[in-house]
Amino acid sequence: FVIILSFVVYFQELAVPVGQRQRLNEEVLPFSAFLTDNFGRQHSYLRISLTEKCNLRCQYCMPEEGVKLTPRAQLLSTSEVLTLAQLFVREGVEKIRLTGGEPLIRPDVLDIITELRKLEGLKTIAVTTNGMNLVRLLPKLKEAGLDLLNISLDTLVPAKFEFIVRRKGFHKVMEGIDKAIEMGYNPVKVNCVVMRGLNEDELLDFVALTEKKPLEVRFIEYMPFDGNKWNFKKMVSYQEMLDRIRQQWPSLEQLPLGKTDTAKTFKVPGFQGQVGFITSMSDQFCGSCNRLRITADGNLKVCLFGNTEVSLRDVLRSGASDQKLLDIIGAAVGRKKKQHAGSKSTLPWVYSLVHTVAKHFAMEYFFVNKKECVFLIGQVPPHFILSEYNN
Repeated sequence: FVIILSFVVYFQELAVPVGQRQRLNEEVLPFSAFLTDNFGRQHSYLRISLTEKCNLRCQYCMPEEGVKLTPRAQLLSTSEVLTLAQLFVREGVEKIRLTGGEPLIRPDVLDIITELRKLEGLKTIAVTTNGMNLVRLLPKLKEAGLDLLNISLDTLVPAKFEFIVRRKGFHKVMEGIDKAIEMGYNPVKVNCVVMRGLNEDELLDFVALTEKKPLEVRFIEYMPFDGNKWNFKKMVSYQEMLDRIRQQWPSLEQLPLGKTDTAKTFKVPGFQGQVGFITSMSDQFCGSCNRLRITADGNLKVCLFGNTEVSLRDVLRSGASDQKLLDIIGAAVGRKKKQHAGSKSTLPWVYSLVHTVAKHFAMEYFFVNKKECVFLIGQVPPHFILSEYNN
C-alpha cells in the first residue's frame, strides 16, 4: 500500500507544470522542484557574482585592457542580492559563494555577508578572492560570518606572479593565506590554474606547501573563457599532473569523493593538507553538478559553459511576485543540459589517447581529424591501453 501510494504522489507531482509546483511538505517533496532539473540534479549551491571589477588582470581570465563594465545602475543592489539569496535559500540552497570579479572590492561585501548569515537554512557562506585585500578585511569577514575561503594563486615565484596577473602583490596574497590559517580557517583552499610553459613546473612546490600547512591546493585545468586566448597546447591534463606528482610522492592516496564534489582530492600521508584537481576539460563532472550562478547584473546562468542567461534583475524590478520569479527560475533550471551546455565532448577520450599513445602529435591530429581519430581509438587494443596506463 505504501509503495502504491508513493507512486500515486510521484505521478501527481509530475502532472503539475513546473511553474505551478509547490513544496507540498518535507516528507513528500524534500527538495524544491524549481531547483531540480530534468536529470534529477538538485541545485543546492548558488554562486553570486558581486562585481565585474577586479584589481588584477590574470592572463587566463581577462585581456590586459580589462573588460567593458556594465553600468552601475544595471548591477544588482545590496537589497536585490539579498532578496534573491533569500528566495533561493527558502527553496533549498544550503551554500552560497560570493565571487566576482574580485568580491572583496565591493564596498558592501561585509553587510551582505552579515545579512546572509541571518538566513535560516543557509549552512555555508564562502568567498573566492585573489587575496589582495584579505589581510585587512579578514577579521571583519570572520566576524560577519564567513565560513570558507578560496584564494587564487598560480605561482610561488614573485616575478612570475607579476607576469601572470599583470600587477604586483605576491606578498599580500601569501600574507592573506597565512592570516586565514592563523584565524582558524581549515582548510584554506588555494586555487591554481595550471598552464603549460608557465607554471606546470611548480606543481611539486605547491604540493610541498601542504606538508606543514592545512591547505587544500586545487589544480585547475586551463579552461577557455572570452578574451583569454585559450589554446589546447597550454592545457595540462589532470592525469599528467597526477603522474608528475606521484613520481615524487608514490604514496599519494586518493580521498573519498563526495556526491557533488568538483575536485578529486588526494593526500600525501603525514602531510597536514591535501591537493585537489578540477578536471573540467579532461573529465567533466556535469552529472553531479549542483551549482547555479547569478551574474553581477542579475542574470541566472545554469551552466558555466553556457551562453544562455535569464535576467532575474529585470523581473525583480518589474515588481513581480516571488512566485513569478520561481516560475522563471524553474523554467531555466528545467532547460539545463546534461553536460557542458549540451556539448557532446570527446575530450576525455582524447586525453586518454594523448596520455598513453602519442601526446602532442595525437592532440594536434585529433583537432584536425576528429572523426578519424575517434575511429583510431577504437582500433587500439584494450590490453595495450591498460598496460600503458599502468606504466
